[in-house]
Amino acid sequence: MAMNKIQFQAGLSLPAFLAQFGTEAQCEDSLEQSRWPQGFRCPDCGHAEHYVLKSGGRKTFQCRSCRLQTSLIAGTLFQSTHLKLTIWFLAIYLISQAKTGLSALALKRQLGVSYLTAWLIQQKLMQAMVERDARYTLSGDVQVDDAYLGGELAGGKAGRGSENKVPFVAALSLSPEGQPRFIKMAPIPGFTRKAIANWAQGDLSPCCVVRSGGLACFAGVTDADCQHQVTVAGGRKPKDLPEFCWINTVLGNLKTSLGGAYHAFDFAKYGTSYLGAFAYRFNRRFQLDTITTRLIVAAATTGPRSDTWLRQAEASC
Repeated sequence: MAMNKIQFQAGLSLPAFLAQFGTEAQCEDSLEQSRWPQGFRCPDCGHAEHYVLKSGGRKTFQCRSCRLQTSLIAGTLFQSTHLKLTIWFLAIYLISQAKTGLSALALKRQLGVSYLTAWLIQQKLMQAMVERDARYTLSGDVQVDDAYLGGELAGGKAGRGSENKVPFVAALSLSPEGQPRFIKMAPIPGFTRKAIANWAQGDLSPCCVVRSGGLACFAGVTDADCQHQVTVAGGRKPKDLPEFCWINTVLGNLKTSLGGAYHAFDFAKYGTSYLGAFAYRFNRRFQLDTITTRLIVAAATTGPRSDTWLRQAEASC
């Protein structure tokens, strides 16, 4: 049997990571390069000429034109942190390399920080993942399916009416050869035509071909200028349809990932983050050697996300 090229790719080893990001100076240089690939630019006036100061042990850039001082971490996901960048970068490495995800409790033990600190680091990095993938849409041939986070509550309703279930859409784009390319997963208010149309406008490119089972609400993709093709189950369950083998495989991997890494989380409040983190790693599954540096760039270009902001309910739910 041939080796699976995804499972047996080299990735980024821990010794290689430490050689590249093992010191605070190395992490600062990487963050500076990620923020300003073409060199420092004043966030206020856009001027390039500047002085470099040292304030509290971290670099501060002072614009020669308007005199504005900008800390290296100001305006990034790391803003106001009291942790060393080496701790943050190690968290980025561990989270990006964990195929099935990494719980805050496991992250706490690996980093040697408190549980609350580990939880905040995890939530901030997952938010960076979500915002990075929000820049892209699925195109071409796309499979979609309805799915739920959570299960039935004891004594509650069963099936789709369960109070503990949060509906979400899973979509997978295919290559011309029929191989999986990229995924999108997003919680929605419910499986209605309006909800699907709103989702499609944000996550799908116009004119893509969307293939679904018999759920009527998926016709809403046509309201977003997408084509819709329905596959009739013919008495079979959707998971048994060969036409949807790839999307069913991805949903099976998602179930394994969430069940293996997390005991529980608030599905309605944080569903977007956990689904987004899974999708981010899947969409970069062929780039395990660069996914860490890509997440560093995402964190450097994502604005500050406070504890209060992270704990707010998801707008989509």
